[in-house]
Amino acid sequence: MRLLHTSDWHLGRAFHRVNLLGAQAEFIGHLVTTVRERDVDAVVVSGDVYDRAVPPLAAVELFDTALHRLADLGVPTVMISGNHDSARRLGVGAGLIDRAGIHLRTEPSAAGTPVILRDAHGDVAFYGLPYLEPALVKDEFAVDRAGHEAVLGAAMDRVRADLATRVPGTRSVVLAHAFVTGGQASDSERDITVGGVAAVPAAIFDGVDYTALGHLHGCQTITDRVRYSGSPLAYSFSETDHRKSMWLIDLDADGSVGAERLDCPVPRPLARVRGTLDHLLADPGLTRHEDAWIEATLTDPVRPAEPMARLTERFPHTLSLVFDPERTQDDPRVSYARRLAGRGDQQIAQDFVAHVRSAGPDEDEAAVLREAFDAVRADHAVREVAR
Repeated sequence: MRLLHTSDWHLGRAFHRVNLLGAQAEFIGHLVTTVRERDVDAVVVSGDVYDRAVPPLAAVELFDTALHRLADLGVPTVMISGNHDSARRLGVGAGLIDRAGIHLRTEPSAAGTPVILRDAHGDVAFYGLPYLEPALVKDEFAVDRAGHEAVLGAAMDRVRADLATRVPGTRSVVLAHAFVTGGQASDSERDITVGGVAAVPAAIFDGVDYTALGHLHGCQTITDRVRYSGSPLAYSFSETDHRKSMWLIDLDADGSVGAERLDCPVPRPLARVRGTLDHLLADPGLTRHEDAWIEATLTDPVRPAEPMARLTERFPHTLSLVFDPERTQDDPRVSYARRLAGRGDQQIAQDFVAHVRSAGPDEDEAAVLREAFDAVRADHAVREVAR
């Protein structure tokens, strides 16, 4: 069976001030063409279909168009909700849409209930594990501690239990939206840290033939059987070096996996440039970036006059301007943003405690901070569901 694995469409998202809906529509067209030309048997979409719980109407219309075009091909699609989606909204009408060959899996309680597709070699069971917010699903999965590994592990126990009841030789595919250990994150993913832990081990998916992951925006291989497709478009300048793509997966009769990486259309290349304003305006080596979307970091010791206007004369698609004067690390003028770079909320809070009382939090105090951040995240998740 030949699968096309994609995820993280984020329909409705902009790139800085640029509306990406046209580029997202171009991607949908590319996906449909790929399905037709490469004889794809099933499409899997591993979450974050939309960029937010209540997407703009234009994004909903594009999603509707995508569903109709996929259904017209007669090729089944299995799709889960991600942490950006409203699972309840995305799942509305799932029973009816199912009849058209579009299988939406947004209910955690259905984790062990597969979509069964068949080829010449028998059944393939597709298990959709929507994003599992630990605080919201811990009761459903009867886990003592609300953590990603606990709830995802319990969901996978249901998958393996169901698979054990299937005809011997039944192949299996899991769709999941999670941060798996070994994956490389970028700036455009929403933090899903709970209890100080964001990642789950890849071994949690042992026992299935292929795991199609979503959440991280870079295409990457965790193991031969566990892969991220990444987002089809870049959504931050941290993705400048990404090669945006999808996975074409061949699942053989014995469950072995072959993978081919297929490139996605690039609406405009990205580039990060750094230096003084005069250097950026004069450097001939930057000519190749003149048509790119630009993030420019200016290192002038004094902020120059009208930097954006001057930059856009050479780089008309400059979207982001950062000021970072070259200074030594111990210079008191080193920016607050630079001091915080790479630190999570928990570490920033602990550093603040250390700053105001000359000693960091002890183990119990660190636990209180962690619980506070988790409570805020859980409250946010509840509000998103209720909207």
